[in-house]
Amino acid sequence: MLEVEFAQASDCGRVRDHNEDYLGCVAPEAEAGARTLGYLFALADGVGGGDAGEVASRLAVETVLQDFRRSAAGVPHSVLLPRLVQQANLRVFETGMATGPGGSNMATTLVACALRYDRVVVSHVGDSRCYRIRHGHAEALTRDHTVAGEHMRLGLITAGEASSAETRHVLSRSLGPAMIVAVETRDYQLIPGDVLVQCSDGLHGPVAADAMAQLVSRRPALQDAVQELIDLANQLDGGDNVSVQLIRVRRVERIGMYRGRPYKLA
Repeated sequence: MLEVEFAQASDCGRVRDHNEDYLGCVAPEAEAGARTLGYLFALADGVGGGDAGEVASRLAVETVLQDFRRSAAGVPHSVLLPRLVQQANLRVFETGMATGPGGSNMATTLVACALRYDRVVVSHVGDSRCYRIRHGHAEALTRDHTVAGEHMRLGLITAGEASSAETRHVLSRSLGPAMIVAVETRDYQLIPGDVLVQCSDGLHGPVAADAMAQLVSRRPALQDAVQELIDLANQLDGGDNVSVQLIRVRRVERIGMYRGRPYKLA
């Protein structure tokens, strides 16, 4: 059976007086739940300032978590997760439209990962990220949906130019502005010892991926690692909210698929 441990926290940073980030998770209470539904972790970074960002990020995460709990047992995460993100987008869009003129500007990023057996499915919109740390090395499992990121993928600028471009924080897509959003979803294998890191740009902006990997790898207690990551981001910058979720894989259950049904591998 898949077995994980996790820790999470969110911080206002050193400059802002309110937090527009929001995060949450669903963990199965029994072994059967780990196999039929699995784990879900979600993190959002609200856009728009004032209360709008706070409302959008909370709505997005709570919608995804609530709908995940209500999902049918055994549904493939690669099908379920993008559907949940679309539903969260619609909820933010409708809430924004109902607030009156200008309300439709309510928006948020969202990154969510669902774990079951020996796989993780990651769905995201915006520039909140998910990394996989394996053997001390961090690999990005998401791509930033920013103007600079899109220009880099089109070959118009290099990765180095994208990291310092003025448009690196300008989102090319987010939840809320439109009724439908393009959700990016990918599936990855997990092995024992892997650590997943989900974070807002308040962390991955000032803290390099290699620095995250080194810090997490030398900290056996995940809650300590979470706090140290937040402290490091605030030390290096502190101008934005900082949110992070760490998920360490303790044990996996290797499975195969036959006619849409999982079976255990030896």
